[in-house]
Parts: sequence; structure tokens; C-alpha cells
Amino acid sequence: MIDAQIPLWAGIPASILLVLGGLLALTGSAGLLRFRTFYARIHAPTLGNTMGCGCVLAASILVFSALSARPVFHEVIITLLLIVSSPVTAMLLMRAATYRNRLSKTDAERDAS
Repeated sequence: MIDAQIPLWAGIPASILLVLGGLLALTGSAGLLRFRTFYARIHAPTLGNTMGCGCVLAASILVFSALSARPVFHEVIITLLLIVSSPVTAMLLMRAATYRNRLSKTDAERDAS
């Protein structure tokens, strides 16, 4: 448990970022449930959850930098990895789905002839 008090100048923006991050993650999750096709479903979690996690990490960076009175770098690295890996993963999933659909159409055309 942290015994130090969080400064007000860090606590208010951090709480706003946490609420915003939660709302963005909830929006991304709702989009995952609401959309019908895989191609539509891939966009909502990728964008909403990435931004939601980014807001939570920004709040964490702000609070722990204020408490330790120095910049916190390990959370910056986590943020960079999240920003890079999430769109790349979504792109690879989309390409795999496109490739799978193309193969199934080729098999259906071969069976029809």
C-alpha cells in the first residue's frame, strides 16, 4: 500500500483519464458484441480498447511520476508496445480471415464445376 498522498494536480487528471479509459474500453467491448461480421468486429476492440488502455496507462504514468518525483519509464515502454502491437495484431487477423475466405471461395468454385 502507498502511504504517500497523491497530489491534487495529478489526482484529478488521473481520475478523468481512468474514467475515460473505462468508457472507451466499454465502448470497444460493446462494439465487439454488437457487430455481426468478423470484419466489422475487429475495428471496435482494436480502437476502443487500445485507447482505453492508453488512457489507463497515462493515468498510471502521471500518478507514479508524481509520487516518485521523477519520470516513470517502464510504463512508457508498455504504452509504446501496446500502441505498436494492437494494430499489427488486428492487421494480421484481418489478413488471415481474408485469406481463409479466399480459399473457401476457391474450394466452392472447384466443387461447383
